[in-house]
Amino acid sequence: MIAFLVRMIGRGLCALLYRIEVSGVEHCDRAGDPVLVVANHTSLLDGALLYLYLPRAPVFAVQTMWAGKWWIRPFLRLVETVPFEAHDPMAVKAMVRAIREHGTAAIFPEGRMTTTGALMKIYEGTAVIAEKAGATILPVAFDGPQHTRFACTRTALRRRWRPRIRMIVLPAIAPAVEEAAPGHARRVRAARVIEQVMQQISYAAVCRDGTIFDAFLDALRLHGGRTIIAEDLQRRPVTGRSLLLRAFALGRLLSRQTRAGEHVGVMLPNSTGVIAVLLAMHSRGRVPAMLNFTAGSAALLTAVQTASIGVVCTSRQFVEKADLGEVVAVLGSAVKVIYLEDLAAHLTLGTRLAALLGTWFPAAAYRRCHPSRNAQDTAVILFTSGSEGVPKGVVLSHRNLLANCAQTQVLIGLNDRDLVFNALPVFHSFGLTAGLLLPMLHGARIFMYPTPLHHKIIPELCYQLGATVLFGTNSFLAAYAQSAHPYDFHTLRYAIAGAEKLQAETRRAWAERFGIRILEGYGATEASPVVSVNTPMANKPGTVGRLLTGIEYYLEPVEGMAQGGRLVIRGPNVMKGYLYHGSDGEIVPPATSRGAGWYDTGDIVEVDPDGYLQIVGRARRFAKVGGEMISLAVVEEIAAAAWPGESHAAVAVADTRKGEHIVLITRQTDADRRHFLQCAHRLGHSELHVPKRFVVVDALPLLGTGKLDYRRLMALAIRRGE
Repeated sequence: MIAFLVRMIGRGLCALLYRIEVSGVEHCDRAGDPVLVVANHTSLLDGALLYLYLPRAPVFAVQTMWAGKWWIRPFLRLVETVPFEAHDPMAVKAMVRAIREHGTAAIFPEGRMTTTGALMKIYEGTAVIAEKAGATILPVAFDGPQHTRFACTRTALRRRWRPRIRMIVLPAIAPAVEEAAPGHARRVRAARVIEQVMQQISYAAVCRDGTIFDAFLDALRLHGGRTIIAEDLQRRPVTGRSLLLRAFALGRLLSRQTRAGEHVGVMLPNSTGVIAVLLAMHSRGRVPAMLNFTAGSAALLTAVQTASIGVVCTSRQFVEKADLGEVVAVLGSAVKVIYLEDLAAHLTLGTRLAALLGTWFPAAAYRRCHPSRNAQDTAVILFTSGSEGVPKGVVLSHRNLLANCAQTQVLIGLNDRDLVFNALPVFHSFGLTAGLLLPMLHGARIFMYPTPLHHKIIPELCYQLGATVLFGTNSFLAAYAQSAHPYDFHTLRYAIAGAEKLQAETRRAWAERFGIRILEGYGATEASPVVSVNTPMANKPGTVGRLLTGIEYYLEPVEGMAQGGRLVIRGPNVMKGYLYHGSDGEIVPPATSRGAGWYDTGDIVEVDPDGYLQIVGRARRFAKVGGEMISLAVVEEIAAAAWPGESHAAVAVADTRKGEHIVLITRQTDADRRHFLQCAHRLGHSELHVPKRFVVVDALPLLGTGKLDYRRLMALAIRRGE
């Protein structure tokens, strides 16, 4: 009776002080008996919430440090506890015994409260306890307590007087740790099991179902309308409230030029203006199609035809500065081009007042402006690089993008202290999701820089701004390393590389010059884009990390390769489908022989026993020389080792005698077969990896995203061989 009264009073106090949402409690009964409850540790409230809202009060594993505090001891008398230290084998035995006797126990695998809002180090003992006790694991996710006065995130996250607290009970999981594995390996496997569980918990806490604009409004409610969201070269920081005001006003003006559901081209550089345009279109149910203004008029015409675009939004000032007058003139012959400056000239008092009213009641204004919104609606259309063929339109839903942001946030853990320097263009999925949406929706500031090519300016700006996160490609990061002062990146928490393979020379240069470990990831536009990434807690150089939470995969065998295979994935971040040129706007969803929803990345990978992915190369980037499959990526790695500090690219050209031969295009003026062969042998590769021809150039052609332009490289190799 006392326990019942305590729980009723406790629930009443929680309802008074916080906005409590509890879901998934039905999974408790389905978990069976015995059960080990595991949860992310966000605050001192976590244990109390488990006690109050779970159907049956568990035995709690309590660290001796906390159990000895005088102000905690009275509360511990209300529940059964077991003193627990992660490295004490006797504590593990005591927990196993408690689970068997009581039937339900609870533990926080991180061993301490989070100080950043993200997951902390995971201890492997939890999986061992569950296995030895024969218990199923019942995951519980908390979101919100990290913003209360009972959290340890004072410097990382904003505190709120009455935050919304969500407690989500997930379906039970039966842990599986290999019995035959030796002691250390078994502990490593056990740690991996519980790490995956904790990532699922964190993903459930972070992920939201709705639209990007819904998520933006949630972020404003949590972090405050006066919080600075972004800044650009104009050096006029915009707050959440001012950005919302601009979005509502611009959305009203755009709605007069377009119709609901229409695909509207966006041709703007990285700036606060492009953020406002994207939010404005989403507020009115328009679909932004991000155009690569560096691709040339022919590629842009193909893109607008592929996505059935009738209106393109740009800026006169941008067109003038970027010298895009001729490109816009060609576009204007096929579509209607509207300029932000012209829209601003039609900004009436009525529009201003309506936008201002919308900032006071944003949720109601959004419902009125876009009543039929759905998480599965198309959020954005991006275009493949076209480096290996005609660009395709990639259709991504709101759910795709928000899921990928949540998957990445679980591992990276951006917070209010972070400043993300985003020089990657938003017409590229890496720049859009990682550089813009991820920080905007999780409280970090963004500095929008219009181009990643300013190798000397960007390091200096990172120093002046105190940037903590930098995304880039290998090419850009290598160039920054050559130009930057050793102290320019002293505030960086993360330097994350993607879009192309990170060269060992680039990784070494950053480690030696700046003392920073570059974390390499892997992605595809079709996956919104992040698929895997190394993290400070799980990093293996030479790989692209482990798959993100919620992504399933299988490897499709490749003829001529004994190990690895084509990576095929499925997950909440995988696109709605493709728009093909000439398909009249029909979306073709991804599918393989295993059914709908599976996407063949076209990348050949190997997965090691610890789950790390190593990219062997693109399926299209292999040469068949004398009947053997030779990876062109490996050829480029050998070239980088033979002549470090220079740029190299390998392509395969048809050969009447051997089927294909390899051509290395390089900036190394004295490149020759003899030195290349010596380096190949030193690295353990065969003579088949040695290029037949070397083509020396002043600079390798790049796409606007920083990737090598292999179509132009192939044309160059063929032309030089004639």
